[in-house]
Amino acid sequence: MQTTRSVNNIQFLPFLTTDVNNLSWLSYGLLKGDKTLIVVNAVGAFLQTLYMLTYLHYCPRKRTVLLQTAALLGVLLLGYSYFQLLVPDWTSRLRQLGLFCSIFTISMYLSPLADLVKIIQTKSTQCLSFSLTVATLLASASWTLYGFRLGDLYIMVPNIPGILTSLICLGLFWQYRQVQEKSYSLLQT
Repeated sequence: MQTTRSVNNIQFLPFLTTDVNNLSWLSYGLLKGDKTLIVVNAVGAFLQTLYMLTYLHYCPRKRTVLLQTAALLGVLLLGYSYFQLLVPDWTSRLRQLGLFCSIFTISMYLSPLADLVKIIQTKSTQCLSFSLTVATLLASASWTLYGFRLGDLYIMVPNIPGILTSLICLGLFWQYRQVQEKSYSLLQT
């Protein structure tokens, strides 16, 4: 965004949902007292907020971005109020927050599959990011192993779809190599 000084075809919603995901897992980590969850998600939330601010700076339609952000902040505030005021038992709060984080994480990991029909019809993976797919695979595998090590199903289970989705996307990259890669390989022969 800084290089082109525009947001081009970059969507804002993934930045926003990832920030909410980080903030949710940060809350879970704080409630559980898990330093790894706290540090990783605090850094993640900070970086996502910087990405969002950069997007806002270069976005021509700031009103839409601000409305989406305000709406999600409102949902976060409602969620925080619910967990603090209406779920007084620590164990119940931890279970419900873990379940919320898990569902939200699973929905984030499954979102690339929405482009599956388009990819197969066009035989092109241009709407996918290879580096993001690899990063998602590594992060999902790491969190799955961490959750397994802790015996925490709320951490382990929602990251398994991230592994599966990444493997499906990597298979699509292999099946439908990008046009530039094919042209380049033809020039070499």
